Amino acid sequence: MKRTFFFIATAFVVLTACQQKNENDEANALLAEIETLYETGQYRTALDSIESLRRRFPTSVEARRKGLRLWQEASLKMAQADIAVTDSALQATTAQMQAEQRIYERNMLGVKKDSLQARYEALIGVVRMIRKRMDEIHK
Repeated sequence: MKRTFFFIATAFVVLTACQQKNENDEANALLAEIETLYETGQYRTALDSIESLRRRFPTSVEARRKGLRLWQEASLKMAQADIAVTDSALQATTAQMQAEQRIYERNMLGVKKDSLQARYEALIGVVRMIRKRMDEIHK
């Protein structure tokens, strides 16, 4: 009886270890794809793939840790790109508003400018938080 139990327990441990190795290999392969997506500037697709990595491989700790770093870096890059676009639109709207002579159109441009300014400030806050989290996690 003891031998049977020992044999079953040993077989379970061996099978679990093999499954874990296969899972880690699959997770590392997906992580390599994610790194390629990140390097080619496909940040949204990389983020979606990292979510998939987290769902499919909950026990692959090292791949998930690397995925977290890539998640933060891709999120940071996306936010920085969004800041650049928002800043350009804000500057263009400000110039239009200053040149506009009609009161209604000028007021409407003022509303647009305020909206862009709020978006710009919110994005700056997002970048600060991402950087803060990156510093906290990767010290």
